[in-house]
Amino acid sequence: MSAPADGGSGREIVLTLSGPDRRGIVHAVTGAMVGLGLNILDSQQFGDPSTGEFHLRMHLQGETALDEGALEGERTRLAVELGADVSIHDPHQPHRLLVMVSRQGHVLNDLLFRVRTGQLNVVVPAVVSNHEDFRAEVEWHGIPFHHVPVTRETKPQAEARLREIIEAEQVETVALARYMQVLSHEMCTDFPGRIINIHHSLLPSFKGARPYSQAHERGVKVIGATAHYVTADLDEGPIIEQDFRRVDHRMSPAQLAATGAELEAMAFGRALRWHVERRVVLRGRRTIVFD
Repeated sequence: MSAPADGGSGREIVLTLSGPDRRGIVHAVTGAMVGLGLNILDSQQFGDPSTGEFHLRMHLQGETALDEGALEGERTRLAVELGADVSIHDPHQPHRLLVMVSRQGHVLNDLLFRVRTGQLNVVVPAVVSNHEDFRAEVEWHGIPFHHVPVTRETKPQAEARLREIIEAEQVETVALARYMQVLSHEMCTDFPGRIINIHHSLLPSFKGARPYSQAHERGVKVIGATAHYVTADLDEGPIIEQDFRRVDHRMSPAQLAATGAELEAMAFGRALRWHVERRVVLRGRRTIVFD
């Protein structure tokens, strides 16, 4: 089953499936989609021998109007028949992404540029920061800026305010664009798979302050960046994407930091795009990422 030569003009959907591996899964899904008059634009699957699970992402398009009731009926039937989690998403519906930042703006700048130029299919309804540094820049983009200061004593109140913003803005995912406050255990566990962080190294190296000075002092030969889902275990969440570059003794801490900033922005941008496009399957402490 392939897409029509002219690419079609009907409704597009992305179907994702995760469940026990068994014979006939692709046949069952394909048959159901054929019955709905859908054409496959792209399909990727992975049978994981380590867990006995099967994962599928299928991008489909209809040549005519799609019967939403019939689509939901087939989704439910497949989920029951295959004992799997089956979801349907609209790839053209912008994802609602809340961005959080502190005093390093390189990842925020890159992210806002990607959104403004249509490289990332998201709406940013708000930016939250514990400092005022980037208010003018965020508001120039037409995005509301919320200053939510945080101290050890006021963290519960700050997180209560953050929860209010998430609910009011119907936020789907929170992006920590170099937000330098540790979220509480409750915040992490209440939003599983919905908070993504960018870390300044190939985890778990060089935690804490001055990471590139630490890297310089240790004479590292490779620096990198890791984008991962946030869990209650600090900087130990399931990894979505990593990037790296070889370095040597000629580079100063400032040069290492500049290279690292570039890697952070690129890795974070790719991780967010894959997450928004439903290419990431989160299973326990690991991920499966479809390209």
